[in-house]
Amino acid sequence: MRNKIVSILEDQYLRSLVLLGTVLVLLGSLALVANASDPSSGSQTSDTSISPGSNSNEGEIDLMGQEPDIDQGATGQQSTSVPPTSLVPIVGDDCTIKLGSNIGIGATGADVSCLQNALVKIGLLSGPVKGSYDPTTRDAVVKFQTDRDLYVDGKVGRETAINLGIWPDEGANIIRTPPPQSGEKDLIGMPLSSVASAGPTAPPVPENSGKGRRIVYDRKGQRVWAIDKKGQIVRSWLVSGSMYSNELPGTHKVYSRSEITTAWNGKATLKKMVRWLKTERGALGFHEIPVRRSDKKVYQTEEELGERLSGGCQRQAKQDADFMWKFATVGTPVVVL
Repeated sequence: MRNKIVSILEDQYLRSLVLLGTVLVLLGSLALVANASDPSSGSQTSDTSISPGSNSNEGEIDLMGQEPDIDQGATGQQSTSVPPTSLVPIVGDDCTIKLGSNIGIGATGADVSCLQNALVKIGLLSGPVKGSYDPTTRDAVVKFQTDRDLYVDGKVGRETAINLGIWPDEGANIIRTPPPQSGEKDLIGMPLSSVASAGPTAPPVPENSGKGRRIVYDRKGQRVWAIDKKGQIVRSWLVSGSMYSNELPGTHKVYSRSEITTAWNGKATLKKMVRWLKTERGALGFHEIPVRRSDKKVYQTEEELGERLSGGCQRQAKQDADFMWKFATVGTPVVVL
């Protein structure tokens, strides 16, 4: 009898241990679920977890297996935490720096004096203005960038200068051609977009922009030319290029193409992507105006082409993206001015 009682107690004890273990497992699972759904949890991962200043590409590949493509974010000089078009300059229009400037330590001259005057006006720098970008000037720039929630690098490029009110008017460099007639086509028979022209009706190709069959992209004018081997302007059109300093000037080549891809942050679909530059973050290239994946809406209108609105790539009207896709095969030279 005694042995039987002991056996029953042992059996009940073992059952209790199993039940306790099950309860502990369930509680652990519930804790994991709660932590994963908690926005404050350090283990949470989302499509916005990588900041524009990060060099990480983790989890960000396009639909064709290429490197991530840069449009909605930026790898260049500034952050996209606040859209530049919404920024209000805090200094008057007494002077401007040269278009395309990216001022840093060691720079001298009128642009630096203009910058220093702007910093003096807002109390971040005390005179005298010497026209030399010294460590004191850099410290003032860093303070300004931090206060305005800009990318902090101690250099003054487009976005920092816009915030300071010393960036020149970009509109003066944009040449807008009359909309083409209905059904009008370029030199290879492809329909023109509302911002495209061809042949003698197109703006002239900039000087020192290479020779032979090539693509020419003028950042100041936000305009692209497709030139054939005879030197004819097959087509020219406006784009919306980068707001930042990540479009590297020089002669490049088309090295990769994808009919459909995604932006670096996974939030936009980019069609007819023609890549010409690799960066630490991903690829820069020409593509159709991006479409937001969440609601299928475009990021900008065709009428806004000619304005710098991208984080790195060059946005195009659909007809121009179709043309670029046909014209710019792998190996085609791309001259960036």
